[in-house]
Amino acid sequence: MAINHHCVRSRLYSLLTCPDPQGVPMLSVQPKGKQKGCAGCNRKIKDRYLLKALDKYWHEDCLKCACCDCRLGEVGSTLYTKANLILCRRDYLRLFGTTGNCAACSKLIPAFEMVMRARDNVYHLDCFACQLCNQRFCVGDKFFLKNNMILCQMDYEEGQLNGTFESQVQ
Repeated sequence: MAINHHCVRSRLYSLLTCPDPQGVPMLSVQPKGKQKGCAGCNRKIKDRYLLKALDKYWHEDCLKCACCDCRLGEVGSTLYTKANLILCRRDYLRLFGTTGNCAACSKLIPAFEMVMRARDNVYHLDCFACQLCNQRFCVGDKFFLKNNMILCQMDYEEGQLNGTFESQVQ
């Protein structure tokens, strides 16, 4: 794990640890009055733009993910802190998120990957399809879950007519 010792690590011990995401508002203009000090490098912020996170002010270049060094002001408006680390969403989930297996293919789903859920089952996005005809579902499509099998409406209704399935509409 690569850590930027100068900008981040030296200040981490004073930060709160919490699993909840923190907002990172970009302040467009330096507030009037006394110049703010950067929590990352301890120098005055003379730039026109600065970030405010964890109730502290930062140069845009100093607020970085402790793992991948990405500038958090560019990545999005959320950062995560845990175990005295400031992290982007991807690294937070990679380090502290839970992983599991896809209910369709049984392969591992990394914690940072987007998934689909149906009851207690979790699926890769690519695996979330009718398991009889492989039809992919679009947002708003009705699907059915029977014996942990995802079915499209047509395959489910055909099974109902044959007396194969009971109703478990999702």
